[in-house]
Amino acid sequence: MSDCIVHQTLHEDLNFHPYKMVMVQAINDQDTVNRKTVCEVLLNMLDNDNLNHVLIMDEANFHHCGNVNSQNCRYWATENPCNIHQKPLHSETVIVWCRVASSGVIGPYFFEDEAGRAVTVNSARYIGMLCTFLEPEFQRLGVEMQTLWFQQDGTMAHTARTAMRVLNKMFPARMISRRGNLE
Repeated sequence: MSDCIVHQTLHEDLNFHPYKMVMVQAINDQDTVNRKTVCEVLLNMLDNDNLNHVLIMDEANFHHCGNVNSQNCRYWATENPCNIHQKPLHSETVIVWCRVASSGVIGPYFFEDEAGRAVTVNSARYIGMLCTFLEPEFQRLGVEMQTLWFQQDGTMAHTARTAMRVLNKMFPARMISRRGNLE
C-alpha cells in the first residue's frame, strides 16, 4: 500500500487524526510532594512584595546557525510553503546562563574556554561562574545575598558536592535544589 492510501484510510475511513507525541521528564510521587512542600514554604515565608527574593536561573544552548527545536515550530499559511531548512550535523553552539526577573536581568554569562569556544557546564565551570560573575554582580548591584533564596535544577554540575559547598556558603539555609535545604 502506498503512503497516500494508508493516510486516506486512517483519516477518512477510520476518522484518525495525526497527533504529536510530547516527551516530558518523568516525575515520581516524591517529586510532586517536594514541589508542593517548596511552594507551601515559600508562600508562608514570602508575600507578593518579596517574591523577587527567590532567584530562578538556568543556562541554555543556542546554535550559531539559528537552529531551533523543530518540535515547537509550525507554519501557519493558506498553503504549505514546502520550505526545507538545512542544518549542519554538528553546529557550533554557545552556552549562556542568565537570570531574568521583574527586578531585572543578571547576565548573560557565556560558558567559554580561553579561545572563546563554547564548553559544557561542569561543576568547576559552574563554581567559577558563581564566584567570578554572580557574586560580584550582586555586589555591583547592591543586592543583599543574605535575603535571597537560590533555586536551581538538579543537573550534576549544579548539585555536585563542590558546587553545593560554594552555594551553601553564598546562600546558607536558603537553597532550593536537589541536596539543598528545600528539595
